[in-house]
Amino acid sequence: MEELTEFIESNPKSKELKRAIAVQMVQQNMTYESIAKMLCVSTSFVGKWKQVFEKEGVAGLKLKYQGSQGYLDAAQKQEIIEWLQQKQYWELQELMTEIEDRYQVVFASKQSYYEIFKAADISWKKTQKYNPKKDPILVHKKKDEITDWLKARQEKISSGELVVLFADECHLLWGDVCGYVWGKTNERIEVPIVNERERQTYYGALNLQTQVCMIQAYEKGNSDSTVAFMQYLVNMYPNSQIVLFWDGASYHRSQEVKDYLATINDGKSESDWKITCIRFAPNDPTQNPIEDVWLQAKRFIRHYYHLLKNFDNVKRLFELVTHLQVFCFEKIFKYGFFPQII
Repeated sequence: MEELTEFIESNPKSKELKRAIAVQMVQQNMTYESIAKMLCVSTSFVGKWKQVFEKEGVAGLKLKYQGSQGYLDAAQKQEIIEWLQQKQYWELQELMTEIEDRYQVVFASKQSYYEIFKAADISWKKTQKYNPKKDPILVHKKKDEITDWLKARQEKISSGELVVLFADECHLLWGDVCGYVWGKTNERIEVPIVNERERQTYYGALNLQTQVCMIQAYEKGNSDSTVAFMQYLVNMYPNSQIVLFWDGASYHRSQEVKDYLATINDGKSESDWKITCIRFAPNDPTQNPIEDVWLQAKRFIRHYYHLLKNFDNVKRLFELVTHLQVFCFEKIFKYGFFPQII
């Protein structure tokens, strides 16, 4: 341990230093996974240099070549491609380290590494959110349940007696205006944001039959706002029954909401309730078509970032492209299509 510490403090070459630090971390009982993440290397890199150190000591960590060749032959390139294709995630630095450790090759340009990624059918892309608690079987079952429920009430829906609404909340942030745009290579594209945490909560409902979206602004998502939004919908559809499809947010299930529903549905049989609430399967927001409305609206404000000088402008533009606007995309009809009876 002392020999290794002295070697690290002697300011060795960067490649040697990374090997030594990896070994030192192993000796400090850190896991291979945490070491690999911190140093941007593979777990196999950690294991390899641990074994080398145990056999050869500090001498084994030192570079054993002068300079480096600047290319891989066809067989070596294929080996690296196969190594890449066996992995679940990829880092440029890890690829560089792997090639250098295996073949003592250091490319002069990063483009050479990008071409290897491309040959392995690996591209640069934005990561997507995914909830590991999502149950695909439960989601599929819920979709069938909703479809059957709506089909059984097709006549009431088509006549307007029953209004089907997909409801959700959107928390609009000042920072949502920032996104990818085209710009000059040597110039930054800046948006003057004073308080990135400034936000506005919107409740929205998308009508299955008319595809019209209605939104209302509230201070935050909570029980009071949820009840207020349901009252707004009752005023919008005074002569129709309403069914709300939404997620299981706590304020959708709160006692205040239950009390409001008990009051407005008081004395009526379930088939005659003024408002019926049905939840989607948990942990999968993609079930709700209104999510695509929020996404489309945020893309729109990002496109016109240059017009948005303050957060009030952001809110006005968001409301302009959502409230009482008609949306027609395939996801709206995933639970069925019910044309209006004229």
